Amino acid sequence: MKTLYLDCSMGAAGDMLAGALLELVPDPDAAVAELNAFEIPGVMYKREMLSKCGIAATHLSVTVAGHEEHEVHHHHDHHHHEHRSLADVLHFIGHLNLEPSVREDVKSVYESLAAAESRAHGKAVGEIHFHEVGALDAIADIAAFCHLLRRIAPDKIIASPVHVGSGTVNCAHGVLPVPAPATAFLLEGVPTYSDGVIVGELCTPTGAALIKNFAASFGPQPLMTVRSIGYGAGRKDFPRANVVRAMLGECVAEDSGDGEILELNFNVDDMTGEELAFASERIFAAGARDVSFAPVVMKKGRPGQRVSVMCAAETRGDVVKAIFTHTSTLGIRETHCRRYTLDRKIETVALPDGSTVRRKVASGYGACRAKWEADDLANLARKDCITLAEAKKRLETMKGEL
Repeated sequence: MKTLYLDCSMGAAGDMLAGALLELVPDPDAAVAELNAFEIPGVMYKREMLSKCGIAATHLSVTVAGHEEHEVHHHHDHHHHEHRSLADVLHFIGHLNLEPSVREDVKSVYESLAAAESRAHGKAVGEIHFHEVGALDAIADIAAFCHLLRRIAPDKIIASPVHVGSGTVNCAHGVLPVPAPATAFLLEGVPTYSDGVIVGELCTPTGAALIKNFAASFGPQPLMTVRSIGYGAGRKDFPRANVVRAMLGECVAEDSGDGEILELNFNVDDMTGEELAFASERIFAAGARDVSFAPVVMKKGRPGQRVSVMCAAETRGDVVKAIFTHTSTLGIRETHCRRYTLDRKIETVALPDGSTVRRKVASGYGACRAKWEADDLANLARKDCITLAEAKKRLETMKGEL
């Protein structure tokens, strides 16, 4: 399985994450030209090579009207504030020269940011006005990351625990503790830490939103064969290399090949559907491979749910903790299983209009099957105002011509 591992031991910011991905594409200069083709008014992307504690790293510089600007972060403070509502930002994004799938990714990131800002300020999403994260440079960072991620097309993204830094940060609302409130809300469910040594904001709202939206799981680097490594640099210097490291390769232990897996089972009869759905999300975030529900009749004739969770042995502790934290169960049953899996890969198919869709292909044991990526199918249906069935039929018809 093609896996992207993001090492966030010095935090995460949009420009650093995009810079790390830029080093993973075959032709970084050509990729920068693609970014400049977004036609963001007054914005120019530039690739710079910096040295961080002796490590050569890429900084994706974004200039707005000839001046380099970046979201409030440990690079430097941001002295001008552009105020945009979510509707303003989404309208702006909708008119950029982006592939439909990238545009939807960028919008999803901003919707996450709006939800976090809404909680932080106690206002409805429609009343939220972005300051730093609504500025053109932040939009540029998010669009760059989403575009480069589509170019790299990993099957799975795993991130390390995120170092948030310490101290305070200056922003449009004043002096706030690190992590800033919106960043803290975005990082709910994500393993984070502060060692108290590095003073400053290491994880920005943009970085948090990108990690939260795209990382499927969190933890140490999995057993993988690394094919390429990218370093994305921040502007400021610290005693440690101020970089995000991205490692791209084949995961040889998780979700590939046959092997042992654990099945964790428990029953509940006092949780609502909403509570179970949220618990499932948190259990997945802890490292579960699969979570499923089946209706059962429990004591006193009460209807309940039997919950089955599949996980690898190395993630057992985190998954068990998540189950006890987010469900009402008092006990868990563990079974060791042998599993047999098909080899899986994702193909990227270019359409006549220049956009792309992904197709999942599974094969092995004499079987072979394929299906279109659901998110890409939905994006095509939205773009052309057709049903999912019509979008699928259109792709199947095109397949023989591509």
